[in-house]
Amino acid sequence: MKTLKAALVQQTCTNNKAENLSKSIQAIREAARLGAQLVVLQELHAGLYFCQTEDTCCFDQAEPIPGASSDLLAAVARECGVVIVASLFERRAPGIYHNTAIVLENDGTIAGKYRKMHIPDDPGFYEKFYFTPGDLGFAPIDTSVGRLGVLVCWDQWFPEAARLMTLSGAELLIYPTAIGWDPNDTPAEQERQRDAWITIQRSHAIANGLPVISANRVGLETSSDNSGTGILFWGSSFVTGCQGEILTQAGTEGEQLCTVEIDMTRCEDVRRIWPFLRDRRIDSYQDLLKRFCR
Repeated sequence: MKTLKAALVQQTCTNNKAENLSKSIQAIREAARLGAQLVVLQELHAGLYFCQTEDTCCFDQAEPIPGASSDLLAAVARECGVVIVASLFERRAPGIYHNTAIVLENDGTIAGKYRKMHIPDDPGFYEKFYFTPGDLGFAPIDTSVGRLGVLVCWDQWFPEAARLMTLSGAELLIYPTAIGWDPNDTPAEQERQRDAWITIQRSHAIANGLPVISANRVGLETSSDNSGTGILFWGSSFVTGCQGEILTQAGTEGEQLCTVEIDMTRCEDVRRIWPFLRDRRIDSYQDLLKRFCR
């Protein structure tokens, strides 16, 4: 495929799962109407970002894959003839839950899935309480639109994850995301954080010679502990080319559907002039397997 028309969906969420899924599906259908072949949804798009607190009742939101939500989205993929990347709270077994991205082929079949590998545990992002680290490795998923290197949110800060996907033949890096500001942070600190988030992912595109798609949620979601705090998700969903150039970007406020045409042939041309993979000193990287070298 020389040119890929991709779409990313940036949406707000509530505690009404049916409404959230309906909103996602409406956006998928609109993307297909606009000619998109690939649609990327944000992290955990079926509900609120529940990881702001630790509450065992939230495990009730998890579901098996295949399950009701994946079946619903599979039907939409088949109806619209598009490949969909969706992020779900997976119930694998009692006491084992994953933050999982599934890839649905344009005929509705499950092409593959990726279980989030890097799990944060920070104020407002208590994901280690909920998610078992992934065990599927960094394996691209083959689809009719190419080999997709699907990762999830916190994974986007780790160059090792992007590089391993690349070395396994990924043609595109995709990050369903849920990240935002502490409303109490200063505007300057908020902007530094958002800029860092954009910069690290553009860096993955440059270092690996691959396009990157990042779909983030948007809007204020208050914490369920009644502390008056919450997360102001900063949106800014974007797509970069393989030299880190911004091809499209959503705003920091409001729901948005972005579509863009990605030239998939540029990877070859860029890697010929910037042959980073050729010049890697794989004989000297053993210390990367250590936690710290001092």
